Amino acid sequence: MSGSSAVSAYLESLSLKEKNRQAAGKDENQKPSDMNSQNNKISGKEKSSSSDKEKAPAGSTKRPWKLADFDIGKPLGRGKFGCVYLAREKKTKYICALKVLFKSQLSKAGVEHQLRREIEIQSHLRHRNILRLYGYFYDANRVYLILEYAAKGELYKQLQKQERFDEKKTAQYIKELANALSYCHKKHVIHRDIKPENLLLGSKGELKIADFGWSVHAPTNRRQTLCGTLDYLPPEMIEGKAHDQAVDVWSLGVLMYEFLVGSPPFEAEGHNETYRRISKVDLRFPSYLSTDAKDLITKLLVKAPKDRLPLSTVVEHPFITKNMS
Repeated sequence: MSGSSAVSAYLESLSLKEKNRQAAGKDENQKPSDMNSQNNKISGKEKSSSSDKEKAPAGSTKRPWKLADFDIGKPLGRGKFGCVYLAREKKTKYICALKVLFKSQLSKAGVEHQLRREIEIQSHLRHRNILRLYGYFYDANRVYLILEYAAKGELYKQLQKQERFDEKKTAQYIKELANALSYCHKKHVIHRDIKPENLLLGSKGELKIADFGWSVHAPTNRRQTLCGTLDYLPPEMIEGKAHDQAVDVWSLGVLMYEFLVGSPPFEAEGHNETYRRISKVDLRFPSYLSTDAKDLITKLLVKAPKDRLPLSTVVEHPFITKNMS
């Protein structure tokens, strides 16, 4: 089977699974979406919670999406396998983002299974701090993901521009991330690649987890795969041990340090030195960090996964409560 056919087979299996679920009358996520005062339905039949009534482009599983349904605008970003464009669904004028991936590049990199997993996981997550995946479609050469539009763009660019964030803004982002990751863990989803490049900002400046390419649904909570980005990998991963959802807690600590300092805590010249510093949890704090900030980072960046601060407790830490008051 060619690479393009393999990707198509993956997506067709997702479509078939959705159709079978609806035919069996088990589409528990079916929910009308109020958009421009019209009772349109979301493609994929997403379920809206009372606390997160986000609008979505109109669509129907009876009529598959196609590129002609959208007006394509400016590029929003470029990735390894394609680009993301600002888009508008023609019928309802709903603004969204369209992620365009090239099948040939996905096949060459051998990541078709990651794409399937990303679609399956992200399309079922409903949280204000997680970017919505409304639906997908594909043609002979490309795969298209219909995503929520994050109006304020990439958090990574904001961090580069400001060099580092103050403690108040950092507390907001860490609280939002902790809540979103806690939600994921309750759904038995481990993200495994939390870093500034995978975070976007909504129209009100709220943080959005945007990339679930390395995420996994793991009800057993034990995994072996080495994945993610070196600066954010926990000791158990680089030492080849099994890992669980505590990897996301470690990444949260690394991210908090980077927000406040402007660089990851274990950054070093050469991979071997970075591995060594991570394994020894070689933390070095600049003098300007507050006692509360250092305390929270220290409780997140603990070598033993079971001893890391639970996400539910993170939001109660003085660093968060004092800066969010």
